[in-house]
Amino acid sequence: MPRLPRTAVALLLGLACAPAFASAPPPLRLESPDGRTVVTLATQVDGFPAWAVERAGQLLIAPSPLGVQLGVNERLGYGTDVAAVRRAEADATWEAVAGKTRQARDHYRQLDVDLADAQGRILGVVVRAYDDGIALRYRLPRPAEGDLVVQQDLTGFLFPRDYACHALNLGRFGTSHEGEYDPIDASRLRAHHLVDLPLVCSTGAGTTTFAIAEADLDRYAALYLAGRGDGRLGVEARLSPRLDSPQVAVRLPREEVAADGHLTPWRVLLIGDSPGALVESSLISNLNPPTPLQDTAWIRPGKAAWDWWSASRAPDVAGAGMNTATIIRYIDHAAALGLDYMLIDDGWYVGSSGDGRYQPDADITRAVPALDLPAVIGHARQRGIGIWLWNHWKSLEPRMDAVFARYRDLGVQGVKVDFMERDDQEMVAFIHRMARSAAQHRLMLDLHGMYRPTGLERTWPNLLTSEGVLGAEYNKWSRRITPEHNLTLPFTRMLLGPMDYTPGGFRNVAPEHFQVVFDAPRVMGTRVHQLAMYVVYESGLQMVADSPDAYLDGDGGLAPGADFLRLVPARWDETRVLAGEIGRYIVVARRSGRDWYIGAMTDQPRTLELDLDFLPAADWQATLWLDGDAPTDVRRVQERLDADRRRLGLELAAGGGAVLHLVPPSPRIAATEAAGVR
Repeated sequence: MPRLPRTAVALLLGLACAPAFASAPPPLRLESPDGRTVVTLATQVDGFPAWAVERAGQLLIAPSPLGVQLGVNERLGYGTDVAAVRRAEADATWEAVAGKTRQARDHYRQLDVDLADAQGRILGVVVRAYDDGIALRYRLPRPAEGDLVVQQDLTGFLFPRDYACHALNLGRFGTSHEGEYDPIDASRLRAHHLVDLPLVCSTGAGTTTFAIAEADLDRYAALYLAGRGDGRLGVEARLSPRLDSPQVAVRLPREEVAADGHLTPWRVLLIGDSPGALVESSLISNLNPPTPLQDTAWIRPGKAAWDWWSASRAPDVAGAGMNTATIIRYIDHAAALGLDYMLIDDGWYVGSSGDGRYQPDADITRAVPALDLPAVIGHARQRGIGIWLWNHWKSLEPRMDAVFARYRDLGVQGVKVDFMERDDQEMVAFIHRMARSAAQHRLMLDLHGMYRPTGLERTWPNLLTSEGVLGAEYNKWSRRITPEHNLTLPFTRMLLGPMDYTPGGFRNVAPEHFQVVFDAPRVMGTRVHQLAMYVVYESGLQMVADSPDAYLDGDGGLAPGADFLRLVPARWDETRVLAGEIGRYIVVARRSGRDWYIGAMTDQPRTLELDLDFLPAADWQATLWLDGDAPTDVRRVQERLDADRRRLGLELAAGGGAVLHLVPPSPRIAATEAAGVR
């Protein structure tokens, strides 16, 4: 596809957006700080405002409609004129408690436009241009009387050509957001599809890739996408409906709407020169409000043992199950492996079903008789292990503050809340209330059965991770967790924020030998493929999902690869994606302090050559965990990388991987060598 010069793009926008050639006002233009990305606002032929995006001279999003459906025949944005324009710019950094980087840069230029219609109503359109994407949101006017009611979002994303995309077509509202992001041409996206975020598309202009997402979801309904009913290439917005009135997405009492209007969530276009550049972006977090918490020292990302995935398997415990002896065995396992936490899952409290079903008479403050919870928490404290407890959200919601206060008094450090499976306006409000209440009681959160992230973890950093992903639990009952699926997730679901995939399966088999086993799950691919997930997959709480015996060899020592689990952190200072292709392979480097960790994953046998020029010029001690002859084999080797050696070759098996731990010379040794003393 030949590149369009800027003058041609401007002409295209002028022709496409002008209601009349002679009278059309000049389009408003906003450039990213680096000048490579441009968003243009204009008035479209049908009377609606329109936006378009170009990147490096290539049209990325064709002129597309903007607006909001407030009610029947109340299409806010139609027939509007520009009433005011404000411009701003910001460049700041903020410190993240968990995630892909310690210091995130928030650098953008902003265009804030008031559009007035014939009734004098003002629709605000706020657009930000970043080097790594575009974000836009609306400011909805406060009604003169009655509630602010939103039926639908009219935002469109029209494509100038048939992009190759990856999409998760959920097909309906009210799900756990667990599914495959399948490859699909944009021309095959239909109006009856209900596509979850992100929708990731390759533009065909080199390796330029974009993803449509959402940020700062608060007091609103979640965004979905659907193919256009008019058959044009692209997608348009859909909002999750309220349960009490399915024809309405958002209802806000007038007194809860600010005098200058209600700000909607951001509609986000992540843009990168490669799929890996999207993984590095902090844009979703940047678009959320800063945390109100003054003290975050109690929020500690880490790794956790977990009883549910292996059905509380503990061969060395008589009558293993949800009882004191079994949970203490898992706590001792966590301590021996250098983990931080133990997550006690479903079945621990009076009335819990053990299979996720909601029980109206359950008491989430009292443990079943077989489990002495105070004794378990006391034992964990002695071993330096924090305790997390599982809850069904319906049992938690009616008395959330009292339950969290009880957990705090018991010495619990985190709560896993499950089975929300909604993202309507009321559920979004519950998630915000829960994050705030948990923070007030100094409890961390892991949200399962949850909608995909929108950056809330910046505002409430005690939210360490969430599900909304087709993760390793599906190995217990399906063949869907393939190496290809594992290699699609980093470029799709993980773009939005941390994901609790629950890696660590040590019963590794080739895909052709995989069998479904519920209580001791197998996983497709090699053991090193699993190890690499602890570097590739972002999560402030990383499960070490298998049972204690899986991490031991026949002599009671650590099984091959378990030593890496002792080392790898769950909190990162810097992230770089060295290489990757959606569904095929990825190489991610993350820094923790002065050490670097590199994780590589592949679908098929592959030779990768790593370019390590990003490392400071010094000698590095490298420990590598590599694929062996069998899926459970791990070869551990050590190499010294001197200051002149900046390339390293890796051989990955089918469904395989590699992990590296790079340690620089100590400051004392480095200073001595710099002075010429050996």
